[in-house]
Amino acid sequence: MKIKNETKVGVLAAFAIALLIIGYNFLKGNSIFSSETVLYAKYTHVDGLTVSKPVLINGFQIGRVDALELKPDGGIVATLKIKSQYEIPKNTIARLESTDLLGGKAIVMVLGDSKEYAEDGFVLNGNVEKGLMEAVQPVQKKAELIITKMDSILTSVNSILNPNFQKNVDRSFNSIASTLTSLEATSKKVDALVGSESSKLSNILSNVEAITVNFKNNGAKIDAILANLNTVTDKAAALNFKQTIDNALSLIHI
Repeated sequence: MKIKNETKVGVLAAFAIALLIIGYNFLKGNSIFSSETVLYAKYTHVDGLTVSKPVLINGFQIGRVDALELKPDGGIVATLKIKSQYEIPKNTIARLESTDLLGGKAIVMVLGDSKEYAEDGFVLNGNVEKGLMEAVQPVQKKAELIITKMDSILTSVNSILNPNFQKNVDRSFNSIASTLTSLEATSKKVDALVGSESSKLSNILSNVEAITVNFKNNGAKIDAILANLNTVTDKAAALNFKQTIDNALSLIHI
C-alpha cells in the first residue's frame, strides 16, 4: 500500500513535535520516563535560586527545583521534584547552599533519621546557609588589616632606602669610624707613656711598699708615741685650766 505524502508529512511533524517536547523537558531536567515525588520547602530568601537548579545529596543529583512561588507573607516556596526511587525521611532539611564563587545555588538534602518518608505534597524544613561571600567576610577583614600593616612596613622600608636617609646613615658610620680611630691613637699613646715610665712606676710602688712595711714593723712604737702625746696633751690642758681658775680667783679677791 502506498503511503500518501500528506501522511508522511504528518508523521514526521508529530515525531518532530514529540522530540522537541522530550528535548525541552530533558534540558529542564524533567524526568520523561520515570515518576517523581513532588515536595515543597519554604525559605525566607533564595538569593539566586532559580528553576531547574539541582537537588543534591552528598553532591549527587536526585531531583530539581520545578517552581518558585512568592507567598503573601514574603516567604518563598520551592517546588522540588525528586526521583521516586529515592526516599526522603520527613525530618530531612532542604538546605539552600552556594555551589560556586559566582553565586550558583542548589538545594542540598541533609537526610534525617526518621523512619517515616515524605510523600507527594509534604513540606520539608528549609534552611539557608551563609553564602560564600558572607563566609569569607571575616577573612576579608583580616586580609585588609594585614594589607594595611604591610603598607606601613613598606613605607618604613622606603624611608630607610631614601637617598637622604642613606646619606645620614653613611655620615653616622663615618663619624663612628673616626671616633674609633681617635680612641685607637689615644690608646697607643697611653701604652707608650706607660712603657716609658714603667721603671719610675716600679720605684714608686717599691717605696710605697717599703713605707707600708716600716709602719707595720714600728706599729708598737707609733702606738707608744701617740699614747705619750695624749698624756702630755692632757697635762697641758689641766695646767691651762688650773691657771685660768687661779687668775679668776685673784681677780675676785681684788
